[in-house]
Formats: sequence, C-alpha cells, structure tokens
Amino acid sequence: MSEVLDKPNLFQRLLPMLRGYDWPLIFIIGTLAAIGLTAMYSAGFDHGTRFSDHGRNMLLALGILLVVSQIPPHRLASFALPLYGLGVALLIAVALFGITKKGAQRWVNLGIVIQPSELLKIAMPLMLAWWFQRREGALRPVDFVVAFAILIIPVGLIMKQPDLGTSLLVMAAGLAVIYFAGLSWKLIIPPVLLGAIGLLLIAIYGHHLCEDGMDLVVLHEYQRQRVCTLLDPTRDPLGKGFHIIQGMIAIGSGGFMGKGFMAGTQTHLEFIPERTTDFIFAAFSEEFGLAGNLLLIFFFLLLVWRGLAIAMRAPTLFGRLMAGAVAMIFFTYAFVNMGMVSGILPVVGVPLPFVSYGGTAMVTLGLALGILMSVARSQRQLAREQAPRL
Repeated sequence: MSEVLDKPNLFQRLLPMLRGYDWPLIFIIGTLAAIGLTAMYSAGFDHGTRFSDHGRNMLLALGILLVVSQIPPHRLASFALPLYGLGVALLIAVALFGITKKGAQRWVNLGIVIQPSELLKIAMPLMLAWWFQRREGALRPVDFVVAFAILIIPVGLIMKQPDLGTSLLVMAAGLAVIYFAGLSWKLIIPPVLLGAIGLLLIAIYGHHLCEDGMDLVVLHEYQRQRVCTLLDPTRDPLGKGFHIIQGMIAIGSGGFMGKGFMAGTQTHLEFIPERTTDFIFAAFSEEFGLAGNLLLIFFFLLLVWRGLAIAMRAPTLFGRLMAGAVAMIFFTYAFVNMGMVSGILPVVGVPLPFVSYGGTAMVTLGLALGILMSVARSQRQLAREQAPRL
C-alpha cells in the first residue's frame, strides 16, 4: 500500500517527456553543436564575448527544441496560417516604414527591432504543409498554383529589401514542401534545364556582363557585382573580392590535417572578414583541414538523412512534408554557406548551422529541429499505441 502512495521521483516524472525522442538525431545535433563551439572558441577567441554568447544561443535553441518537440504535429499545424499571415504583414510593414542598415531595409521597430524575414523560414514550410494537408486525397493542378502563389508573395517582398540570402532559404524551404507534396517531374525538369542553360551562358559570356557601363535590366547592380566577383574575385581584390580571396586562401592553407586548433594565421591575424559569422567555415578549414571538413560534411549529411528518414515514417502528410522540408533547410544552409566561402557560389550572407554566430539564426534552427523531433515523437508514440499488448 505504501508503494502505491509513494510519490514518483524526479526521473519518473520526467520519463514520459523523454520517451519517444529520436536519439540518433540527438547524437547528430550534439556532435554538430560540439564542433560549432570548438570552431567558435578559436575564431572568436579575441572577438569579445562571441564564444559565451554562442553557447548561450545554443542553450536557448535547445530550450526551444525541447518545448516545440512536446507539441504534437497537428497542434503545430494550427499555427501555420497565423504565423504566415503575421510574417507577410510584417514584411509589408518593413517595405512601408522599415529600418535601413547598410543599404538594406530589412528591419522594423515594434518596441524591439526585429527582422521579419527570419520568421518566414519556418512559417513558409508550415503554411505549405498545412495547405497540402487540407488538400490531401484531392490534389489538383490548381492546388500547386496556389502553393506557388503562397511562396512567391513573401519571397518577392524579401528580395525587394534586398536580402538574397534569406529569400533563397525561404524559397528552398517552400520548394521542398511543394516537391514532397507530389509535384510532377514534367513541371520540375523545364525550369531546371532553363537554370542550367542560364548558368552555362553566364560561365561563357560572363565577362561581357562585367564590362564597365553595361546595364542589364534583369539584375540589380549589387547582384551584377556578386556575379562578377564570383567569376573573377581578383577584379577587386581589396574590395568586393576580398572575402572570397581570403576565404579560399584560408581553406587552401589548411591542407589535409589543418594548422591545428587555435593556430590559424589567416584567422587570428584577422585576414578573414566575418570570421565568426558567414565565413567561419574558412577559419574552421584552416585549422582542421580537409579531414575536419569531411567530418563536418559527414555529420551534416547524417542530419539530412535522419530528417528524411523521419519524414518517410511520419504518420501524417503534414509531418512528412515538414520533416522533409526541415531536412532540406539544413542541406541548403550548409551547401550555400560552404559554396560561397569556397568561391563556387556568390556571397549571399547565409550562416553555417551550429557553427556561425547569430542569435536569430540559432532560434530558427531550434524551432526547425523541435518540429523535426515532434514528428519523430508522434511516429514513435503511434507505434507504441499500435503495438500488440501481451
């Protein structure tokens, strides 16, 4: 009788909350977080409080992950329309009376200064997953037209700010949901071919684009400069090409095994601009070399693979679409950041997940991983309920 009346201890009370977590995903996240903290300690050693702030941001993201993971996917779906509507309204507010910094109008003051485009990184896939969930079993071509309209409105507003990096991430997240919802290959192949032809033409005739005085209506001046810098960063080695040149020097000087922890000369002599944010991959490459890069890429691929595996087992269409979108968000982040730092993509200001400094970006990643964990927990809970009882 006394055993029945005994109060459960702390572990027994926490056990229901811990049950159902995807432990392989937790291991991958923990490893990437450890790599990020190691890289930030070195890159931000003489950069104020960047390391401690990075650790604090990680703890904040962890707290958000734990909270969001407790919310069932069908509850998360109920936030889709309000978040999307709020995000678009704030983007319109930015366009009307936003704050301009460094030539870009991306912020709005609502008592605190916020960047609404960050909200769309999560609100966009949520909205599209909610839309396709409502149309499940009765999808028509017009439903994909509506989905593209839902995607294009905020992407257009973000590009107008201008913010090419964030617009690229929001578009990638939205396109991932649309693709996983069942978009026909007949509609995918033509734009892919047109894009490939466009890249080929730029590679062949790009020098004409960069001639002084040439005006191209389809590109803004800053976009033209980014293309020209990508094609030949030595055109302006101390100006627009400086970031790419120093990044490639740091990556190349690391060799196979790297110069060693805290021993990167390009990093600590401050040749690498933005070495704790967008270009931290260059600092990491210099100190840990190709071996460290391969390890980092391996764990990012593991994260993407685990996300897609969770998507395949999700019990609902909404869960499948959101898990797949989150996996592709991390792929896009990592691919674009590493590509721009190594000189194969234009510099667009995309952080490297877990590694780059940034509170807003870390909160966004915590939300994304919380959603992914929520989908994984719902799948495991359903499996337990359906398991035969002895």
